[in-house]
Amino acid sequence: MTALLSTTYFGPVQWYQKLNRHEHVLMEVHETFTKQTYRNRCLIATAQGVQSLTVPISHPESAANHSQSSVQCVRLSNHGHWQHQHWQAITSAYGDSPFLPYYEDDLRPFFFETERWERLIDYNEAIRQKMCELLDIHPHVEPTKEYMKSGDFADYRDAIRPKQPPTDSDFKACPYYQVFSQRHGFLSNLSILDLLLNMGPESIFYL
Repeated sequence: MTALLSTTYFGPVQWYQKLNRHEHVLMEVHETFTKQTYRNRCLIATAQGVQSLTVPISHPESAANHSQSSVQCVRLSNHGHWQHQHWQAITSAYGDSPFLPYYEDDLRPFFFETERWERLIDYNEAIRQKMCELLDIHPHVEPTKEYMKSGDFADYRDAIRPKQPPTDSDFKACPYYQVFSQRHGFLSNLSILDLLLNMGPESIFYL
């Protein structure tokens, strides 16, 4: 079965599980950009609890109605020096994790060399490729050629979302070691960063 996924910014464990468990994955690149989704945000575990990191974006001047902008047109914004803030939040949250020192050099360019990417979708794809490399998973991923309305595929575009996600009987959030678990208990379905930095090479067993 083919899986249909939306682009994500350091997507959640659930998203990477779909990526790993389907033989073929279509990445939707023709959909309308949706706010407050994993398309430009991720969730990490901090000493205070779950923290949302959001990438600021900009829309092309030609888009009269930003709510109708295609995800292909959405660009990264440098507003608020978010790159430094995100990196600081991640290194602070996972400073005591076992694998931050191991993966730090692989992650740093996504926060200090963001000028390499103009579009959000290209930035997210570069992140996905690097995460797959670090996780040692090798999905067959292709971009969609047009907006996918129906077909023989499992559609997860709106099923994997941070707010009020629908029940997913195929996803079981198996607990793993987390830095702040004694304080907050196990926090499920956070960014793939949480799994990778806490579990390292064993992450693949949770996908």
